[in-house]
Amino acid sequence: MQQPEIRLATVDDAEAGAWCHLLCWREAYAGLVPDDVLLERTADIARRTGRWQANLGAGRQRWIALNPDPSATVQDRVAGFIGIGPGRDEDAPVPFELEAIYTRQAFWKTGLGTRLLDVAVGKQPAFLWVFEGNARALAFYQRHGFEPDGTGKYDPYFDLQEIRLVRA
Repeated sequence: MQQPEIRLATVDDAEAGAWCHLLCWREAYAGLVPDDVLLERTADIARRTGRWQANLGAGRQRWIALNPDPSATVQDRVAGFIGIGPGRDEDAPVPFELEAIYTRQAFWKTGLGTRLLDVAVGKQPAFLWVFEGNARALAFYQRHGFEPDGTGKYDPYFDLQEIRLVRA
């Protein structure tokens, strides 16, 4: 499989990025979130596209991995993404936050997640939030030096507990 090109997203990428975001949620959270809730929370592409446009327009950094298949539709054009920025927590353990990182299921175990992390974060200290039952994501983050710091919170959108992971 040809490796996806990784580049900074622009506002023009908002719809394709939003599709990737929603479809990654469906793939990554299947079995973690009840099917009906997951489908309802991932159904509004216009809302998610608007969020992507607003974030990118405000200068928030999102790196995208472009599907190497030239015939990919807008729904499949982005194979993965990573969002980064200054820590949003009042008690941020380090100044830099990994806000989101996802790859489409077809790209799991290809090294794309690691490539995204390397491009956007490198080896710098960072923190992130992850659903405590998401074993696949937890294993990925631990391979990259992230460890729980004992802080948790409730995510009302998906009705799940999250834990904070930190790489010092």
